[in-house]
Parts: sequence; C-alpha cells; structure tokens
Amino acid sequence: QVQLVESGGGLVQPGGSLRLSCAASGSIFSINNMGWYRQAPGKQRELVATISRGYSTNYRDSVKGRFTISRDNAKNTVYLQMNSLKPEDTAVYYCNANIYTTQRTFMAYWGEGTLVTVSS
Repeated sequence: QVQLVESGGGLVQPGGSLRLSCAASGSIFSINNMGWYRQAPGKQRELVATISRGYSTNYRDSVKGRFTISRDNAKNTVYLQMNSLKPEDTAVYYCNANIYTTQRTFMAYWGEGTLVTVSS
C-alpha cells in the first residue's frame, strides 16, 4: 500500500559528495516526520537525520555541518545531501517516514536501503 524507494547510493572517495533521495508512494494521506538512518556492518542501525513536516531538522553529532536533510512535501520525497564524506560514513542508508494512510492508519515505513561506500 505504501512504498519508500531510495536512490543515490554508490562508491565515493573520501571528501566527496553524494545525494540520496527517497520517494514515498501509495495510499498516502499525509506524511509526518521523515528521516534517514544507517547501518554499518556489524553495528546497530543509527539515526542520521530527521525532518518534520514543518522542516525542523535534527542531526546526529558526527554528521552536523556535513550532511543536510531536506524534503519536498508536494513530491512526498526526502533528500540527504552528504558532503565531506568519510570512510566511517560507509553504511546502508535507510529512509523512514511516519505516514497517515488513506485507510486511516498511522505507522512508520522503511525503505529497503541504499549502500554508500566511502573508500579510496
């Protein structure tokens, strides 16, 4: 009924940039908070950044000043601009969205993830 599809991952050298996108589609009435999480090999999934419907943002300390989260409410899409990438940013990045559906349900949805590899 609701799908989140991420794109934009890949291999980049240290110091480089990538832009991730995540588009939500399906039986959507409205979307509350959206965010990005990541999971490195052997580690737990961690919050990277979130953005409210009113564009308030929150970042984990290690990405502040390097990553920027944004959203386009008309397109049900959230973005993550990642600059000055470091090897420790290597992980699978997951999109998350809290969605009110047209069936009057409210729950968190997840994308399938996109791999970001930072390596020379």
